[in-house]
Amino acid sequence: MWFEQPRNPNSPLAGLKVLELARVLAGPFCGQILADLGADVVKVESPQGDGTRFWGPPWVEREGTDGIVHREAAYYHACNRGKRSIIADFGNPAELERVKALAAEADVVLENFKTGSLAKFGLDYAALAPANPRLVYCSITGFGHDGPRAHEAGYDFVIQGMSGFMSLTGEPNGVPVKMGISISDLSTGVWSANAVQAALLMRERTGMGQHIDMSLLDCSVSLLSNQASYLFTTGENPPRMGNAHAQVAPYGVFPTSDGHVILAPANDRLFARLMCMLGLDGLVHDPRFADNGARIANAAELDGMIAEATARMTKAELLEACHQHGVPAGPINRLDEVFADPQVRARGMQVELNGMLGVRSPFTFSDAELALDTPSPTLGQDDRSDPD
Repeated sequence: MWFEQPRNPNSPLAGLKVLELARVLAGPFCGQILADLGADVVKVESPQGDGTRFWGPPWVEREGTDGIVHREAAYYHACNRGKRSIIADFGNPAELERVKALAAEADVVLENFKTGSLAKFGLDYAALAPANPRLVYCSITGFGHDGPRAHEAGYDFVIQGMSGFMSLTGEPNGVPVKMGISISDLSTGVWSANAVQAALLMRERTGMGQHIDMSLLDCSVSLLSNQASYLFTTGENPPRMGNAHAQVAPYGVFPTSDGHVILAPANDRLFARLMCMLGLDGLVHDPRFADNGARIANAAELDGMIAEATARMTKAELLEACHQHGVPAGPINRLDEVFADPQVRARGMQVELNGMLGVRSPFTFSDAELALDTPSPTLGQDDRSDPD
């Protein structure tokens, strides 16, 4: 079943065999990262398929390798590029043995079943490792394999609330707000891909694989970073700041005559440049704004004066002026504007594979390429035709 030749011999993970027993987002996103890096990822799906195939609209219709037009949710294609798909019912002994045979030859197994769920099928790490001691087995769950909530399912929205993200997101006097992307799922996919590669490097030293226990809650809490440091240092919870910054001023969203622009002059030198650019030179030496601490104390007054000046300019005028004066600034792009942005286009972040558009993994190597060769598989397409 595994490819005899790497998908792209010059990709970083060429020849790596990954068996994906994962669905929805965190696990498949990890698998897609590894696939983009050149791994041969075989995705095992139930006869019903990964649930995200049905999370539409929007829908994508395309002709599969079987000549049939398949209708699938766009969501599915966001995290399954570059993989192969086989169908296996774990309750069917023959199909279960096929999956175990693949695991016996795999370098990596990815799974995101609830804690303990795969043990009854003999697909947990303890059952698979004796036949394949070099196996790196990565489990992704909501809460990890120990602790009081280990056997509970985890959902991105719930984890965003539990992790503290939502206490930090939104306007100061508004309700807590989740992020516009599934940040807990996606960050767990990224952390997990990093953990897998670290374990593979360790395997080169020890000759042995190991079990990796990844949790959505752990991965989200780990992103608290400077906000956690605020709590640890002061003993107080950081406030919601909306678009403002608790430690830097001015820093936020400012109006123009035709929209809004982000301004981020994060030190005294950049503040002075912005004030001169806006014709507010007198504020540079004003004691109320002489340093960052003073500017934070008087942020509302300062922001009001800046907003009055920027409101007389168009977005294009303000952004061009900031560019000319070296002041950090940027637009607030809709997604169509993101993928039309010259910088995004120059970096090749949008890819097209057999007519399917997607966003590539953000790696750029000097002496290697990503393996961007195939779109997401149709359900069970590699049961019908063996690529070898």
